[in-house]
Amino acid sequence: MEDKKRKRGRKPKIPAPETLDTSLTATATATVDQSFNVADVDLVEYPSSPRLPRRRGRPKKLPNHSDNPISPVTGRRFTRAATDNGTDFAVPSDVVGSPAADPVWESVSSRVLPSMDSVVKVFCVHTEPNFSLPWQRKRQYSSSSSGFVIGGRRVLTNAHSVEHYTQVKLKKRGSDTKYLATVLAIGTECDIAMLTVDDDEFWQGMLPVEFGDLPTLQDAVTVVGYPIGGDTISVTSGVVSRIEILSYVHGSTELLGLQIDAAINSGNSGGPAFNDKGNCVGIAFQSLKHEDAENIGYVIPTPVIMHFIQDYEKNGRYTGFPILGVEWQKMENPDLRTAMGMRPYEKGVRIKRIDPTSPESKVLKPSDVILSFDGVDIANDGTVPFRHGERIGFSYLISQKYSGDNAAIKVLRDSDVFKFDIKLDSHKRLIPAHSKGKPPSYYIIAGFVFTVVSVPYLRSEYGKDYEFEAPVKLLDKLVHSLPQSPDEQIVVVSQVLVADINIGYEDIVNTQVLAFNGKPVKNLKSLATMVQSCDDEYLKFELEYDQIVVLRTKTAKAATLDILATHCIPSAMSDDLKS
Repeated sequence: MEDKKRKRGRKPKIPAPETLDTSLTATATATVDQSFNVADVDLVEYPSSPRLPRRRGRPKKLPNHSDNPISPVTGRRFTRAATDNGTDFAVPSDVVGSPAADPVWESVSSRVLPSMDSVVKVFCVHTEPNFSLPWQRKRQYSSSSSGFVIGGRRVLTNAHSVEHYTQVKLKKRGSDTKYLATVLAIGTECDIAMLTVDDDEFWQGMLPVEFGDLPTLQDAVTVVGYPIGGDTISVTSGVVSRIEILSYVHGSTELLGLQIDAAINSGNSGGPAFNDKGNCVGIAFQSLKHEDAENIGYVIPTPVIMHFIQDYEKNGRYTGFPILGVEWQKMENPDLRTAMGMRPYEKGVRIKRIDPTSPESKVLKPSDVILSFDGVDIANDGTVPFRHGERIGFSYLISQKYSGDNAAIKVLRDSDVFKFDIKLDSHKRLIPAHSKGKPPSYYIIAGFVFTVVSVPYLRSEYGKDYEFEAPVKLLDKLVHSLPQSPDEQIVVVSQVLVADINIGYEDIVNTQVLAFNGKPVKNLKSLATMVQSCDDEYLKFELEYDQIVVLRTKTAKAATLDILATHCIPSAMSDDLKS
């Protein structure tokens, strides 16, 4: 056999690991907290047998340690060190010399260790609704995340960590026991959930964390949690790199947030971020991984956390964050300010549209210029003073309020200044961004499945790229339409369960229902009520694009029972429509 000689030159590079792109609403696999990441996220999938990088040149000579083993995984040589009871344990040779002897290590350990003992691992079994088949649920799956103990025998974690929960368990650091937990409140907008444990054994030796003030830029932070890749606690450190109004992916809201450069991975969700004094300054909840960005993690700051806690303590439940029900535009153009009658010293933002269902619609008008909110002047770019040398969006002032609170607003209208005292409330979207744990509504007649459009429904039908795949008219309503009444909904024909009675209608999918027998469809409940009580000879549904569906009333209602039995559907309508 010919002897093959090794060719000279560089060793071929090992292919880079493939990345797994996930989104907030992607279905998570067992024991992986996938819902934690923002839409543009890469979870690195490492090769099964990692290789150490080969260095060029002559290999460095190592001292002869014939009795010290080398780790086959890391390549580090371990040295035998004696324990108190005389036995040996292996420690890396480059860290021999007891870290406790280092005064810096002593100060860090004495400061951080008590707080680390308050961090728990959260195990959750989720059973999500099936929005495409609303009469059933999806296959259950498990996830793991982090949490921490606060006062009053309570534990905080992320809302997405226990979303659609069936069972939640907590495990203390260094313990082998999982304790059943009860979910007290879930704050969808702020992505925070509150848990408790009834077993007294769980609380033995558990000290609540203490909250610190909002940190400043370049302040050191330490994120503690249980990220994917191990069962023991993990600590990563970094600094605060930005403080601004962030987009909270889970709740589709914008609240105050911290950007840090500490590594935050799947499973860190709900874990606390400590400052250098050992006080909690935030909760890790999402990260950004992009080819143009590195080490960008986001933390829910203490003002948002305290708002959630005080809201629960004040009302006995979570009521949410209020918003100002208006759309506004910047007033940076000088000609625009002049045309609106603004004086040189006046600054503010112009109201474009007002939500008809909001309390603000009773006092504010389009083209009003909001000059100040609760006595704080608003700049032409929509910002207000925050701290020394910093400005922030004026929505921060609104987020400090609670639902039902009053706020003083000064506006410029037709060159005159008016002051109004308005009542703030939470916002209802025409197409909800979240189901908030409620099962989807549906109604079935003659094989036509009617349901309500929501973001989870669009994501179920068109995947994580629903913003590009969904029908244009539905996306337009998602982004621009405002509800004209508090109970208005977008009702669509989700699908047609094929039967003899609906021949020719099989291709109708995700098409909005505008009217029934000449009456406009306000919401799904009104449609179900009209169909059930209809005594006309025909059922006539008017759909988008001037399409109509006509069915004989008696035949349609009789065929419904057979269709339900064929598809193993327990009821022709969801429970919320029966009441």
